[in-house]
Amino acid sequence: MHVATITLDPAFRVAPVDRRLFGTFVEHMGRCVYTGIYEPEHDTADDLGFRRDVADLVRTLGPTVVRYPGGNFVSSYRWEDGVGPRAERPQRLDLAWRTVESNEVGVDEFVGWSRRAGMEPIMAVNLGTRGVQEAADLLEYCNHPGGTRLSDLRRVNGSKEPHDIRMWCLGNELDGPWQVGHKTAQEYGRLAAETARAMRMVDPRVELVACGSSNSAMPTFAAWEREVLEHCYDLVDHVSLHTYYDPAPVEKTTHLASSRDLDRMITTIAATADHVGARLRSRRRLTLAVDEWNVWYQSRFAGQDRLSYDRSHELIEDVYDVYDAVVVGSLLITLLRHADRVAIGCQAQLVNVIAPILTRPGGGAWAQTIFHPFAQAAAHARGEVLRVEPQVATYEDGLYGDVPLVEAVATLDDESGTLTIMCVNRSLAETVRLEAGVRAFPDASVLEATALWDDDPSAHNTEMRPDRVAPRPMDVTVEDGIAHAHLPPVSWAVIRLQTTRPTPTPHVSASLEG
Repeated sequence: MHVATITLDPAFRVAPVDRRLFGTFVEHMGRCVYTGIYEPEHDTADDLGFRRDVADLVRTLGPTVVRYPGGNFVSSYRWEDGVGPRAERPQRLDLAWRTVESNEVGVDEFVGWSRRAGMEPIMAVNLGTRGVQEAADLLEYCNHPGGTRLSDLRRVNGSKEPHDIRMWCLGNELDGPWQVGHKTAQEYGRLAAETARAMRMVDPRVELVACGSSNSAMPTFAAWEREVLEHCYDLVDHVSLHTYYDPAPVEKTTHLASSRDLDRMITTIAATADHVGARLRSRRRLTLAVDEWNVWYQSRFAGQDRLSYDRSHELIEDVYDVYDAVVVGSLLITLLRHADRVAIGCQAQLVNVIAPILTRPGGGAWAQTIFHPFAQAAAHARGEVLRVEPQVATYEDGLYGDVPLVEAVATLDDESGTLTIMCVNRSLAETVRLEAGVRAFPDASVLEATALWDDDPSAHNTEMRPDRVAPRPMDVTVEDGIAHAHLPPVSWAVIRLQTTRPTPTPHVSASLEG
């Protein structure tokens, strides 16, 4: 049996946990919105037409922010189409996903729903087919109190108080030739800078996200960020990066190591941003928004170019197994391990489209396997991230090199004294004994310990068996300052310990006289 050892000490802290790491994403794509979060004819529909059963699952999942309305959809979107009386809203072709968009759900409905579901909205603006004026107009509509045509229009439409949306994305994936309005880095960098200036004139409180690379395989990866940030570094707060991992074309061992790529992306883009900041003599330090990430069986998707225009498509409704849940857990661990540079994370998407929640039109809603690592991390990762470096055997992977069998992170909530360890075991066949040194936490005791695993790692959840795969209790003991646990093969585990808050070392000051 392999042994993984970690040492936890409250002195070795990375950064506070930004609650926006646990974000999600809703795009007008497939059945994410229509028959996903919104279905007026459903038995559980609320007064706005949104499904209460889905909203209940969203609250259990626990995302804190939600990015909207795209995604590729936003790059040809007219936000004005989605406000005002629904009967008067135009139907438009959505160029991104080859659908006819009814615009039944727009800005006002979405903001109302997101806050009812316990999330703050992150709004994306169209910098594909539109530009500075339209972005400033949308911000004025959303955030200005009143007394102007657009803010008064919002009030007439039923939202008397400003939506007060603080986080805004300056376009989406404009480095990608698949994007409507695709641009070079120079073109986008100038447009992002001009848009950022105008938006800050409308509301100087906003936080702005510049588009980074769509994935690490892009030929312009890192070069795109360098060129873009040379134009807008001092005008934005974050730079985005997107990443999806496809299990289909690779071995299981490679799929389970996917977080190694995310780790490299984060360090590379952070270094690139810092380089630009140094060249510009800027005192600002940008953080990262990993505002699209997930497992996606992308090789099974024929592509939007093969779709025909219709009211709706069932697009990429992937069904996830235990392997995928463990990968999602490792990606969450990676985001937390980089809490000093990653401020925002949005798992894409929330419902039906590569999502932790699936629905049946007119029927039920249920949680997929990947729902559980996210829900547990969102619920329990509080306080500050502690530096954790597992000492454990590795395996050689053709794509990612040496991969440790166990990946781990820990958080410490000083207020409650709760120490939370989150880890994955990537081994396909072997249980790994985890020994977590907690001597720096006197009288540590086990609050709760669970593991998500199955004798059949290809198992998944269904509407009829929604709890086929879910976290189950795991035995953990603490003896002589070491927490002992056995991590099953292909598993995600969460161990929560109650600690006695260590007495801080007194601060001693001295002066020299004479």
